[in-house]
Amino acid sequence: MELKPKDASDHGVITKVQQATQDLTEVLNQIWRLDTNRLKPGTDYIISLQGSAGFVPQGSNYARDLARAPLFKYVNEDKLRSIETYLHFVNLLDNYESSTGVSERVTSEELQENRLFINSMMETDVMKHAHKYLVRKRQSPSDPEQFKKQLYDIWFRLYHRDKSGGEDSCGFEHVFVGETKFGQEIMGLHNWVQFYLLEKHGHVDYKGYKARDRKNTPDEDDHVLNLQFSWKGLVKPLGSCFLGVSPEFEVALFTIIFLMSNEKKTSVVVKVDEYVLELVVYRHGRSIGTSFPKLLSSNHKDL
Repeated sequence: MELKPKDASDHGVITKVQQATQDLTEVLNQIWRLDTNRLKPGTDYIISLQGSAGFVPQGSNYARDLARAPLFKYVNEDKLRSIETYLHFVNLLDNYESSTGVSERVTSEELQENRLFINSMMETDVMKHAHKYLVRKRQSPSDPEQFKKQLYDIWFRLYHRDKSGGEDSCGFEHVFVGETKFGQEIMGLHNWVQFYLLEKHGHVDYKGYKARDRKNTPDEDDHVLNLQFSWKGLVKPLGSCFLGVSPEFEVALFTIIFLMSNEKKTSVVVKVDEYVLELVVYRHGRSIGTSFPKLLSSNHKDL
């Protein structure tokens, strides 16, 4: 099966979508089970899905709002702040300039925040298991300090996304924080914590969920969502993110997919828990360009 990617940063690359091997399926399900920092839907956070968002042509910034209320009704921020990886993750979210073409200046304090985040992830069973798997696959060094350096290069090394400017982007900024391109298009922003914080401050407007068909309408306890939203006066016609999962789960999962291949784009279909997902990763040299999940089906609806 060949799919034309739909993410705004896909650059028109057409790639074969692979089925995950049993080995890969097992490790991704194991890190899912080990994710004890995942928040519980309906308890730790509550979402309101509302309407199914309509079609918006690429480049258009008008979308009919089929969700008058925010996506997030409630998030237990005390719980977020009590978990070390979330605490360090949230500290990183305001360290970036969202426009591509505007050079990033990384202060020594921000470098320290990056390291604290990586160190806190390395303390979790999720990242320890991912590391063990990658060492077994000969994709990562066994020394934890060398592995931290590898994670740093994959996620935090700055690079040129807009060739006209300086080093203006990194994998972490694109995936977790979000960027805008020439003030015309939203790129990335695939993280639920960042979405919640932007929404809380009135910066993003959720327009509704996206479903392939009526059989695949999402539930409010799903941990993955395809959605439409606006940010900075721009519309993202189709975005996607995990919901409630920990930062270490996402970093571990996409690091594993990134290191599976040297292709410009890697796209793998895998069943994680009850979700059939297409996991997509774009490479930017030795770093992540973008990564995101696409929900294909859940609750065994069309299995």
